[in-house]
Amino acid sequence: MARRESRGFVQLEWVCPNCDNRNPGPVKTCTSCGAPQPENVQFQRAADEKLITDEKAAAIARAGADIHCGFCGTRNPATADTCSQCGGDLKEGRARQAGQILQAAPTGPKVVTCTNCGTENPGSERNCKQCGSPLPRAAMPAPVQPPTPPQAQIFSMPAGTQKKKPNWLLLGGIGAFLIVCCIAIFAIFFIPSKSVEGTVTDVQWQTSVPVQEVRAVDYSNESGSPPSDAYNVSCHTEDREVCEDKTIDKGNGYAEVVRECHTESQQYCDYTVDEWTTIQTYTLQGHDLSPVYDSPSLSSGQRLGDNSEDLTVYFSTPDGQETYSPGSVSEYQQFQVGSTWTLKLNVFGSVVSVER
Repeated sequence: MARRESRGFVQLEWVCPNCDNRNPGPVKTCTSCGAPQPENVQFQRAADEKLITDEKAAAIARAGADIHCGFCGTRNPATADTCSQCGGDLKEGRARQAGQILQAAPTGPKVVTCTNCGTENPGSERNCKQCGSPLPRAAMPAPVQPPTPPQAQIFSMPAGTQKKKPNWLLLGGIGAFLIVCCIAIFAIFFIPSKSVEGTVTDVQWQTSVPVQEVRAVDYSNESGSPPSDAYNVSCHTEDREVCEDKTIDKGNGYAEVVRECHTESQQYCDYTVDEWTTIQTYTLQGHDLSPVYDSPSLSSGQRLGDNSEDLTVYFSTPDGQETYSPGSVSEYQQFQVGSTWTLKLNVFGSVVSVER
């Protein structure tokens, strides 16, 4: 079961649609141009947010969403009964949207250059210290909408608001870069950069035949459930607390920082399983074109595993000795000692392919 704990409140910001100035969340008119805060303005987290310590501000934040007067549109605190502007009954008003989970503000630059006068300002400033113009701001991430309860009021988006379209040019550039990297890696390792003539000076093979039998294999501290055929099973459960801080819009220029924690349990087990296990590997080797495999005698309860072979051809070239590993015995058997082949080398000098 999830546990919630309030860590306090932070002051939000809103951006004036008239002059693009960033304003403290509780301020109802723009500090730059004086325009009123629109009813549908979206609060945002500040880049330099801190938990507020002023108890009066905390009480305002705790009160909940502001109410817009149904008669004159004035924004009033949640505790008000009548409008501070026109005296109208706020029962006819509309509470601001609240409950959104706000994403952290993007990390801004240390220095911001004013687009109006060119003065450099600290990245945390809202307005230019020289001319007072609003400073450019980083794009804010979209808020996460919680499930909407049936009784919640739904506010429509302002006219002209459109969903941000993906930057296909950027995505296409990243995709093209990744494709170029893959092609470059393939070209470096698998596309020949030069050819040399080589004469076979030696061939070598080594074959392996594993012998297996069923043996008890112990597993320790494995996560999840043990296999159905396991025995000597001993399990225990380990709990760990997972916590996440969420910043939730209160609808009044403040947000509550809530820590949500829940317990995650994971089972770990010790057990034994009977498995086919390689107990011995028989190897043979030679320097001819006819690899052979050992034929070990088996005891009761034993079996042969999968055979394998390691095949190598040695070439003498003008640049020195090169080696090549054929992919099959039939290919290996073509390399008669003294025969001449054309070797395709990559940029690192490794043999990519050979041909007569």
